[in-house]
Amino acid sequence: MIQTVVKRDGRIVGFNEQKIMAAIRKAMISTEKGEDDSLLQTITDRIAARGSAQMTVEQIQDSVEMELMKSSRKDVAQRYIAYRNQRSIARKAKTRDVFLDIVNIKNNDVTRENANMNADTPAGMMMKFASETTKPFVDDYLLSPESRDAVEHNYLHIHDKDYYPTKSLTCCQHPLDNILTKGFVAGHGASRPAKRIETAAVLACISLECAQNEMHGGQAIPAFDFYLAPYVRLSYIEELKALEDLYGESFADLYHEPLIDYLKQDLDGLKGKDRVRQHAINKTVSRVHQAMEAFIHNMNTIHSRGGNQVVFSSINYGTDTSAEGRCIMRELLNSTYQGVGNGETAIFPIQIWKKKRGVNYLPQDPNYDLYQLACKVTARRFFPNFLNLDATFNQSDAWRADDPKRYMNEVATMGCRTRVFENRFGPKTSVGRGNLSFSTINIVRIAIECMDVKDQEARIAKFFAKLDEELEIAAKQLDERYQFQKTAFVKQFPLLMKSLWIGADKLNSDDTIESVINQGTLGIGFIGLAECLVALTGKHHGESEESQKLGLKIVGYMRDRANDFSERYQHNYSVLATPAEGLSGKFTKKDRAEFGSIPGVTDRDYYTNSNHVPVYYKCSARHKAEVEAPYHEMTRGGHIFYVEIDGDATHNPQVIMNVVDMMDQLNMGYGSVNHNRNRCMDCGYENADSHLEVCPKCGSKHIDKLQRITGYLVGTTDRWNHGKLCELNDRVTHIEGSQQQNLFDEK
Repeated sequence: MIQTVVKRDGRIVGFNEQKIMAAIRKAMISTEKGEDDSLLQTITDRIAARGSAQMTVEQIQDSVEMELMKSSRKDVAQRYIAYRNQRSIARKAKTRDVFLDIVNIKNNDVTRENANMNADTPAGMMMKFASETTKPFVDDYLLSPESRDAVEHNYLHIHDKDYYPTKSLTCCQHPLDNILTKGFVAGHGASRPAKRIETAAVLACISLECAQNEMHGGQAIPAFDFYLAPYVRLSYIEELKALEDLYGESFADLYHEPLIDYLKQDLDGLKGKDRVRQHAINKTVSRVHQAMEAFIHNMNTIHSRGGNQVVFSSINYGTDTSAEGRCIMRELLNSTYQGVGNGETAIFPIQIWKKKRGVNYLPQDPNYDLYQLACKVTARRFFPNFLNLDATFNQSDAWRADDPKRYMNEVATMGCRTRVFENRFGPKTSVGRGNLSFSTINIVRIAIECMDVKDQEARIAKFFAKLDEELEIAAKQLDERYQFQKTAFVKQFPLLMKSLWIGADKLNSDDTIESVINQGTLGIGFIGLAECLVALTGKHHGESEESQKLGLKIVGYMRDRANDFSERYQHNYSVLATPAEGLSGKFTKKDRAEFGSIPGVTDRDYYTNSNHVPVYYKCSARHKAEVEAPYHEMTRGGHIFYVEIDGDATHNPQVIMNVVDMMDQLNMGYGSVNHNRNRCMDCGYENADSHLEVCPKCGSKHIDKLQRITGYLVGTTDRWNHGKLCELNDRVTHIEGSQQQNLFDEK
């Protein structure tokens, strides 16, 4: 007698005879004679009684065919066999259709899921083939039934699900000093420690590239200025030694002499060691500039992940006040301002300026001049973004201005917005840590399902009850993925688990990574707060104080539950303001198909990113900031604030400074500024004209706008998926004409 059934995905479930009866009845109904309840029951009983204790779905279906063929209803047998074949063909056809879209380089949401991946290249196509076949495997064999059900019914999205079987982690903040001082082995042959700035810059590239091939998310350097600063001095000493050979005398007394700054100056009028010193400085600055220029060029041309996309890289800097650290930052910013190739804006690395009072924010601060330069560069090149170390939740009691390794106590972020700082299992730091995985809850769908409750108080109560259910599922799913990830061996991640991840240096190659990965974070994300609030209250948080209060209550509740999960599962759970790219349209498409077009909720082709005020809602930069600011403290897994500027910001860096002032006063954690930047796709020429149609350099009409898709740039909107393109077209500006304006009063 049949007791259990092995499904096609390998799951073992209890035998349910009703499923056999339903399939036979469906075949009977499609015939001229119709149903025969007596025969239906007889065949079902016979199969159930004569079957083995455990059978597969295919074996049971074979038995049904045989019993029908032996019965008087050969017509039913024919319909049943035909239906079974159709289902098999349909399963294969779905995979076939997806593959054909990839083969024929169709521009759709499958091939344009990641705007920084070129799915048209052979390597990119292979990545998509692998991705689309791996996801069903994850659904069938690695997810629990409740997680799979939540995904299937559009409540939950598991990010980077195609990488799930690899046990890889999401991202890491590289302790680059480990690489530069010790060298590393990531393939055939070892890399020696760096001795000069050029080598240090190249090793920084290689570190990011190699780790990208071991992980499914982004790579970041938390203190680019601090890490590379020592190699400026080594290069300076190298220049002095070259002059010793020329002059035939020793300049050893200048090797470690304190320098105020590394600034190029004319040698006219200088004599003796003053001339030697300045000449060495001039040569060093030139080398640093070339090294920074090469670093940026490499990060926009070196491919990773099978050769289909450049490294998703970020660098944090701004707080090293040494002459050498300042030199790194100045030449990095100068190189960024000049652009790459034909003068186009560099897409990577995402640059993040770490703003801090007493260091680089006020006119009396030692790095204030570099902060001004950073704002000038942002006004032309979008980067750097700005990370506010003065935000209350970004501060550390261990930070000391005179600590040469104070960067260990500074928060750093991934350019897209992912933040790692708090830690229940080790030091409070960003260095050597990252996100393990994250999943996003569709809070819009939950709200839609509560719209039938007329009483608003009861409607909101129902929402929170349903939200709690999905939070429980998300937390459990993340723990299940963690339990799978921790079984990986150190040798599977030869760079990450040897030189980068905190605590991994104590492991052997055949050890599992279990003892160290809990230093990372698990992120519970959300999308569409604006649409969620419209469904619950009729208005979003940008247009209603009542909705704003509810929005803060919702995200605050998620934050509190994440803290509860941290205690229960003993992980670093955090709430993430999800940087939705492909997901923004994916959730919406399914919800609209089921619930129809609901004004302000499903009537657009995307849901608003995380807790942002909708991109189409016209308001001032100040209002947008005041609404979004309180969410930053609650979303410690990552967040971002941005404003759109109308016109050319190139000649008005003050407007960038005004935005940073706004972030400072409102206790915001991380932000950026968007503005006009046209790019000729044929020659690379760029400018900020509002309506450029013909390239003034080469005459091409192939003009595209450089745009920020979530927290990062994309070189061409041709690779954007449908949902994000619709969002782009709806964006409105928050600061008109790039006019200088004090968004707030005194700092």
